[in-house]
Amino acid sequence: MIRIFNHYVHRASLRSMFFDLTLALLVAIGAIAFQVGGIDHAMPMAGTHVVSFAAGLFVINSASGLYEVAPLGSFSRACAKALLVLLVALPLAYAIFGLLPAEMVSRGAIQFTVMAGVSALVMRRVYVSHWGTARTARTRILIFGAGAAAVVVGKTLKASDPNAHIVGYVAGPNELETAVPADELLSLTGSLTETVERLNVDEIVVALTERRAGSMPLRQLLDCKLAGIKVYDLNSHFEKTLGQIRIDYLSASWLIFGDGFNQGAWRTAVKRVFDILSALVLIVLSAPIMVITAILIKLESPGPVLYRQERTGQLGKSFNVTKFRSMRTDAEKDGKPRWATTNDSRVTRVGNVIRRLRIDELPQLFNVLKGEMSMVGPRPERPFFVEQLTQEIPFYAVRHSVKPGVTGWAQVRYHYGSTVEDSQEKLQYDLYYVKNHTLFLDLVVLLETVGVVLTGKGAR
Repeated sequence: MIRIFNHYVHRASLRSMFFDLTLALLVAIGAIAFQVGGIDHAMPMAGTHVVSFAAGLFVINSASGLYEVAPLGSFSRACAKALLVLLVALPLAYAIFGLLPAEMVSRGAIQFTVMAGVSALVMRRVYVSHWGTARTARTRILIFGAGAAAVVVGKTLKASDPNAHIVGYVAGPNELETAVPADELLSLTGSLTETVERLNVDEIVVALTERRAGSMPLRQLLDCKLAGIKVYDLNSHFEKTLGQIRIDYLSASWLIFGDGFNQGAWRTAVKRVFDILSALVLIVLSAPIMVITAILIKLESPGPVLYRQERTGQLGKSFNVTKFRSMRTDAEKDGKPRWATTNDSRVTRVGNVIRRLRIDELPQLFNVLKGEMSMVGPRPERPFFVEQLTQEIPFYAVRHSVKPGVTGWAQVRYHYGSTVEDSQEKLQYDLYYVKNHTLFLDLVVLLETVGVVLTGKGAR
């Protein structure tokens, strides 16, 4: 993993994305140069087209999720993502290179050459992701601990990172009971440092259930770190691997003394300028969609096109969020707040479509302009649920230290929450965002939101 502006990104994902992007550009430049007689003539004539294609392809690649490090078993999912990339990238290539100068008689050949090149690259990416991974490049990880926490770490690594290889578990000195299978436990031959060197370990994750005095060999762990081996504690492991901060193993001291939570005046000003500019652009681009949506809502059922509902914002202040009405007007006729559920009978036919495509969220852009919301942040929740969740979930109030968002890290990483357990899972992603939020992470979330909208992931 590599940390870019506080956000962890897989090195393999970055290498793959930029490698494929470079190849696609070479195909485009080569096709044009072949037709016009050299690169010297190609770039002045088609440089703008190539740059536009590169920018568009980068956005498509980033939003598609095709370059995410995924378990090897998800071949069908990778094919679906590849199809989505091709459905957007091929028409884009055809349109951009169709705008080449009219005197370029071989414009059609250039279009189809670039389209064929992009198709080949995407198919290659599917193959490499699932059958071409070099086993020698896998990270060898030793888990120091053998209790329940160590089991959770092991399951997390196996489920989320195919490049991770767990060499085994080492029980802590004070761990009397183990939850790890006996055949995966390692017995120390010599010191921990000698064992790590013998097994060619790259990383150590300290996952001790018992952490009282004497349970952690600090000197040996320090020696491992001085020898170039990465050592992570439990919370840092989940932050790095899953992009979340697990609250079941979280202490307030880790939040207080760790890095992050940079919310100074400069960051606030940059985020506000970004919010205003992006909201204005999206309002202009989505204006036709919003007009059509308003007409369809009015035609299907009586009642207002928009609805306003009280939500809890930054520092616990209440505001009224604005959304397109997607439910019947008597959705809560008994006056009791309820979470939306799968196949909710209160949702109208138009409402079902606009919720799946996230169109119902578009009026919140005006909340962004008013300064009540941000483009990216934790989802604003109703005060009734906030009071309940604050009492039941530790650290829930931390998410209110920033403005709520139209989209957010939790929204693109986890499905729609309709229970206290779902809210706890989403909080773990919200805590990661609050701790590490930067303009870079906001851009990552917006790009992933495009993929979520196109696939309808997590809609209710």
